[in-house]
Amino acid sequence: MGIMGILLIVLLVINVLFAAVMVFLERRDTAATWAWLLVLTFIPVIGFIIYLIFGRKLSHRKIFDWKGQEKIGLRESTDNQISMIRQQEFPFSERNVAKHRDLIYLLLVNDGAILTQDNDVTIYTDGHEKFDALMKDIEAATDHIHLIYYIIHSDMLGKRLKSALIKKAEEGLDVRVIYDAMGCRTTKKSFWNDLKQHGVKVWPFFPSKLPLINFRLNYRNHRKLAIIDGEIGYIGGFNVGDEYLGLDDSFGYWRDTHLRVRGKAVYAMQTRYIMDWNSASSTSQKLDYQTRYFPSFHGKGHTSMQIVSSGPDSEWQQIKNGYIKMISSAKKSIYLQSPYIIPDASLLEALKIASLSGVDVRLMIPNKPDHAFVYRATTSYCGELIESGAKVYIYDNGFIHAKTLVVDGEIASVGTANMDFRSFRLNFEVNAFMYEKKIAQKLEDIFLQDILKSYQLTAELYAERSFWIKVKEAVSRLLSPIL
Repeated sequence: MGIMGILLIVLLVINVLFAAVMVFLERRDTAATWAWLLVLTFIPVIGFIIYLIFGRKLSHRKIFDWKGQEKIGLRESTDNQISMIRQQEFPFSERNVAKHRDLIYLLLVNDGAILTQDNDVTIYTDGHEKFDALMKDIEAATDHIHLIYYIIHSDMLGKRLKSALIKKAEEGLDVRVIYDAMGCRTTKKSFWNDLKQHGVKVWPFFPSKLPLINFRLNYRNHRKLAIIDGEIGYIGGFNVGDEYLGLDDSFGYWRDTHLRVRGKAVYAMQTRYIMDWNSASSTSQKLDYQTRYFPSFHGKGHTSMQIVSSGPDSEWQQIKNGYIKMISSAKKSIYLQSPYIIPDASLLEALKIASLSGVDVRLMIPNKPDHAFVYRATTSYCGELIESGAKVYIYDNGFIHAKTLVVDGEIASVGTANMDFRSFRLNFEVNAFMYEKKIAQKLEDIFLQDILKSYQLTAELYAERSFWIKVKEAVSRLLSPIL
């Protein structure tokens, strides 16, 4: 037997061993397991390398440290809320909130997401309005500014943000920025260096420890949070870049959804930020749960809210679980917006059952994909949903990047998680779950306004897809669990 024959046998043995590990040792979703088996089988050498970079499961060791939270009583408050809801003693502020105690309890148990009931919420769907508000709050800050974004470009908007942060750092404020190493791979190093040289503390999340190789590349921090003085928080879909202002001709108008929150929910955002900071930063720059980051104040709003995080460090898919609970509780309507809709079997079944039960299920996706492969996986699921009676709308006024779910005009979720495998299993995400009719109905109205800028993907229109589109959809769907 020649050398090539021996190498072939070695590669086949390696493939078999990896297959055995995936099937018998790793607790993977069945669809993801089959997708990786196909990659390893049909492209043995390259597939092996791809698996090392993208396929290895993240260790469930403590990536985020809960130590120190006893100083602010968060864990104690969470345990108290769980106990009071279980004993039917929790003082819900409104009947609509109490009506959804099962969802609230679920998110308390699987994520420790404390319920706050004093939040004032402003909804932004336009990048100019969102960033004007954020810049105004940054300018008015008196103690600290904490930011985390998946993408921060070194373009016009990025430079505007940089200047604002440097100004506040030079005034003596505690200014910190976390950015995702993969999301910001094209951002100039000089951009970060300028911030650091002027007193802004900056850290990347999951950077590569080896030149050109990052074995944690597949696990990205997709969260987008801004906390100002521990009293004001921003959460939603906008990253930092000119395209989010509609200045990129390839996308056109950028339609997203972001929230400005003032109330005790900001404590939960701050806690999430401190955990992310302590995970990303060096030992010498770890943050403590100081009272300055959790100032005593009384929120003047009426929106009840939970801030829910999820990521590959947990066995629970917290945000997905919340979505399924919301969908299964629907009596009248489900309005869902996401640039990617690639549901796993449980989510797909929940949506189809709701539609077949007479619930008005409406979904909205963009007409302009930013990732063609992922977009074809999205459209592959549209047919099944349409067959079940759901209505699918194609947003045709630029690019829609919003991640919103509204049920019965009573409860809603807005955040960073897309409706896909990556957001639920691979990315670190954060969403706000809200229990106020006024906010839910406003988000519902926004959805209905977006329909006026969309066209419906009917069964007849869907059937007109070309043969090659169907092939692309089939391949994309097959590999979607590992995209």
